Amino acid sequence: MDVQNAKQMMAYVADKMVASEPVLTKFDQAIGDGDHGIGMERGFKAVQELLADESFAPADVSKLLLKIGTTMMSTMGGASGAIFGTLFRSGAKAIKGANELNTQVLSEFLAAGLQGVYERGGAAPGDKTMIDALVAAVKESESRQGELSEHLPAIAAAAQAGVEATKDMIATTGKAKTLGERSLGHPDPGAMSMAFILQFMCEFATEQVAA
Repeated sequence: MDVQNAKQMMAYVADKMVASEPVLTKFDQAIGDGDHGIGMERGFKAVQELLADESFAPADVSKLLLKIGTTMMSTMGGASGAIFGTLFRSGAKAIKGANELNTQVLSEFLAAGLQGVYERGGAAPGDKTMIDALVAAVKESESRQGELSEHLPAIAAAAQAGVEATKDMIATTGKAKTLGERSLGHPDPGAMSMAFILQFMCEFATEQVAA
């Protein structure tokens, strides 16, 4: 996938993430401040504006994803802005100069993004955060190479399995930490956002092939 198609894919992701605000808000109200959906909506609305601007013509995939991360970090605010902005910025820096977004490049992006999030937030797998979805996606992607349309379904499914796993975890960070065992049974909204991003990337990649 060249940079122009990647830009179109991320525009599709941004549209879908904005539309996901109600469901993210609903789940965050159960265990958090209830503002996660609003934050993600704000960030991806800014990404929509960025990608709709015809004067924004990134030279490669890395520059595209780096600018998306910077945009999210500067508009979302709060922990989600820092974490998801860091994911995109750290991941983009690791694939500097990449002209094509294939499965191997995506895997490198996700792995470096995960490392950046570790360093930024201090959470670990099992803490009931977006890391639980991201770790699952990274592990699934590591042994895969080739076209995104072929491998993204499995990577996105792994992230969703990571979301499901958070239902059985007791939160140790954020507002949900104060709930203790009452956070059981609820998925983590940040993990949901991570899985949604990969799900929407998958939808775009596979539908483009079908078309």
